[in-house]
Parts: sequence; C-alpha cells; structure tokens
Amino acid sequence: MSSTNTTPEKTVTENNKSNTSKLPWLSVVSWGVTALVVVLLLLVLFNKLPGSNTSSTSAGDAAITPLAIDLPGIGSAGEGSALSLVRNPNMDTTVPENSRTDVTTYTVEEGDSIFSIATNFGLKPESVLWANDDYFGGDPTVALSIGATLNIPPTDGVLYKWQEGDVLEKVADEYDASEIKILSWPSNHLDVSNPTFTSDSYVMIPGGIGTIESWIQEVEYTPRSGVTQTIAGPGGCAISGGYGAIGSTAFVWPSAQHALSGFDFSGSYHKGIDIAAFVGDPVWASDSGTVVYAGWNDTGYGYMVMIDHNNGYQTLYAHLSAVYVTCGQNIAQSVAIGAAGSSGKSTGPHLHFEIRKNGYWINPWYVLN
Repeated sequence: MSSTNTTPEKTVTENNKSNTSKLPWLSVVSWGVTALVVVLLLLVLFNKLPGSNTSSTSAGDAAITPLAIDLPGIGSAGEGSALSLVRNPNMDTTVPENSRTDVTTYTVEEGDSIFSIATNFGLKPESVLWANDDYFGGDPTVALSIGATLNIPPTDGVLYKWQEGDVLEKVADEYDASEIKILSWPSNHLDVSNPTFTSDSYVMIPGGIGTIESWIQEVEYTPRSGVTQTIAGPGGCAISGGYGAIGSTAFVWPSAQHALSGFDFSGSYHKGIDIAAFVGDPVWASDSGTVVYAGWNDTGYGYMVMIDHNNGYQTLYAHLSAVYVTCGQNIAQSVAIGAAGSSGKSTGPHLHFEIRKNGYWINPWYVLN
C-alpha cells in the first residue's frame, strides 16, 4: 500500500508546476483586455468611434466654414493715410411707427372746442393753444370761429415762431425745454453740429411750457375766525367773528364726473382741474366749511363759490350756472352748492375746481377721494 500512496512533497511539487504553467496565459489575457478597454475609451473621448465620425466632422466643418458674404471695401483718404470707415451721422429722433413728426392743420367745425380738438389729436389742450398764439394770444377763452385754420403740433409742447436775434439757449430756457430735444426733433430739420434757424419759421419745442392768461386770485382766509377778507366781485362778503365748520381734509369729488374735459393742474399756468360736466349738473362741497364767496366774480371765474374749511384748506368752484349758497354760510361736506355751467372765461361746460392750503395751490389729484 505504501507504493501507491502519494507523498505530500510530490503533490506540492506537481501543483507548483501546474500553477507555474497556467499563470503566464492568464496574465496575457488580462493585459490584453485592459489594453482594449483603454483604446476604446480613447476612441470615445476623441470622437473616433464608428458612427460618430460623420456628425463630428459636420459640426466641425460648420463651425469653421467661412460665410460667403461680400463685405464693403474700406476706403482710403489718400496714399499713405490711415484706412477708415466713413459713416454720416443721423441725428433724427426715433419715433414710434405711425406717429406724426410734422405740424398739420385743422379746420374748425361747428361744435368744436380747443379741448375736443386736442383730444382728437392725442394732445393736451395747452399744446394746441401754444401752437396758435397768433389766434388765441394765450387766452383759452377766445371763441373758435367755424372755418378757422389751426396749427396742430405733432407732440405736446410749444410750436414757436423763430424771431430774428433768437438764441437757442435762451429760447429753450424760456420754455423750460431741452436744447437737445429741440435740435433732434425730426421736423425741425436741424444740423446738430451747426444748427441754423430761419426767422418766422416754426420750430417744435417738445415738452416746452408756455404761458396762459390766468384769472387766478390769491386769497387766504383765517381759519375759524369768520370771513375777514373779500374777493373782487359782488359775491364776496366780509363777515367777522363766529366760528365756521371744520373740514375733515378727506376731500370728495365735487361732481359725479371724475374725468377732465379741459386743462389739468399745472403749478405755473393752471392751478386747478377742469372736471367734465354738463350745464346744470350738481356741484357738491368737497369738504365741510364756511362759504367765503358765492356769486358772480369779475376776474374770469364767472359764477363762483369758495369755501374756507377752517383748517388751512380752501376749495373753489368756478364757471357755475347757478349758486345755491350764500356768503358766510356754514356748509357740510357733499351738500349741493351750485350747478355746473360755462360762465365767465370758459370755452364750454365744465367745473373748474381748485384746492388751496395756507395760501398755496395743491394738485387736487393728490387729495381727492
């Protein structure tokens, strides 16, 4: 039995020989697989795999293919001079499509007013007034004659007739306007680098502010001490003593309409708002107070009511067709004080409404509820 047994030494020796003969083959296969994987990864990274060559080539070609466009030649001012591109400046203002840039004219028809004409052309009424100074002379109450021809400016501002000796800087300053806007307005056709103005020609002053004949009266009353001052005209009174109703400062609209039919508030030439109204429409006290004027006014307001609210505020209601209160009467907020009309210096039915505080005018839009 001993002759058939394998000794441990022999077994180990045979196993070592077997392992030695297998190891090189496995190593070769392993390194080969590793090399193949590395090559495949490199091909992917460099977009060299089959199927990707066409797209990558196209993308690359598209990226570097020059555009087939003939560019304009670069001119030379002369031999030895530097090459330069020449472009003439265009100083025209960019204006929205379909908008007017030139002055047009309008023939007055029956029923027209300066306010309706301005609205039809998308302008403020004062712009139409200032564009026709020869006709209105700064007075918006001048009656329109059927058939009269009016200048209609292309934008809000002043259409000015240039006078001999005028200087651009002074004209711009007079109308509180920008020199650049005057120079660049298309219809003025001015060379910015060397502007030339012709006497008696019209120049558009965009955003300019002219003057309007005013009938505003500066009157201040002493709060709660009664009426101690008078305003020109038979509607004034001079009651002294007593204590008037105090307003709440929460002003309500004095009419049913809350839209304009004329001039808006301007601190320089129109210190109230012209509220749309028909003749006979009721007019209400905007706040509680004491009536300090009720009746006809000689300066242009026509039939007028003024209320002192005895807290520093006063309100004024002008161009009325009727007056329902008397001077010196205490009145509550929202009580009817008169009827709208077109009396005095008025171009049509509306309510001229002012709010004053401590002798100064304030914009009614800021406080009306």
